[in-house]
Amino acid sequence: MHHPHRRAILPKRIILVRHGESQGNLDTSAYSTIPDNKIPLTPEGITQARHAGAQLKQFISADASSPNWRVYFYVSPYERTRSTLREIGRSFSKKRVIGVREECRIREQDFGNFQVKERMKAVKETRERFGRFFYRFPEGESAADVFDRVSSFLESLWRDVDMNRLHHDPSHDLNLIIVSHGLALRVFLMKWFKWTVEQFEYLNNLGNCGIRVMQLGSGGEYSLAIHHTEEEMLEWGLSPEMIADQKWRAKAARGEWNEHCPWYLDAFFDNLADSDESVDTDDQTNSFNSCA
Repeated sequence: MHHPHRRAILPKRIILVRHGESQGNLDTSAYSTIPDNKIPLTPEGITQARHAGAQLKQFISADASSPNWRVYFYVSPYERTRSTLREIGRSFSKKRVIGVREECRIREQDFGNFQVKERMKAVKETRERFGRFFYRFPEGESAADVFDRVSSFLESLWRDVDMNRLHHDPSHDLNLIIVSHGLALRVFLMKWFKWTVEQFEYLNNLGNCGIRVMQLGSGGEYSLAIHHTEEEMLEWGLSPEMIADQKWRAKAARGEWNEHCPWYLDAFFDNLADSDESVDTDDQTNSFNSCA
């Protein structure tokens, strides 16, 4: 169904923010005595979060074409993400924040319950051999499991936007800010941009309070290439083809198919004929007969 108002209420930016440095980042033995969801920020993590808030405020407000901007937050329920959000919030006035929602589906990957340091080291070594996306932690989750719940969250996010559950005034530029965890945010980008499992395996984790800005392009597609440089995207693990796709999205009309992106077809087929006439039907017939 066509929504004539949809283009007007699309968020100008969807901004992904990883939490600040946590006690677990500083000392992994913390996970053996503190539940993962209760791991706090370190003093450095609090400083990082305050700096991230100032950074977000600066580049959002620097857009002279949209002085009437607003922000809406989604946050993981973990202590370190909620604390990060509180510190980020110090940079914004009540006028600018139209809402916040705790969202359990963007929580950290589940590594099990209390985590014994020596055992987790061996488990993570096994994950490197098995592959980061499909390896499921004993009593925990795989990145593929996180992908499923993040995909569900994305569907809800679009319903929130489509039905204006965020109570967003279309005359104001909306910035959605998602405060979450490293793997969940990489999976979010993977789902959004239709990256393959192989491409995911090459992605680097965001640093503490790392920021990724997906900005709405002139044609209605979101792109990382509007705010971020090619050098930054290479550092994050994006291939030249993935970066070319981001640049294409910056100007592409919404819903267009990027036929120039190699992984859309070339990664799955060895040789596709250019036309029906180019297909050798005799070879096809012989192949089917040999399988009968």
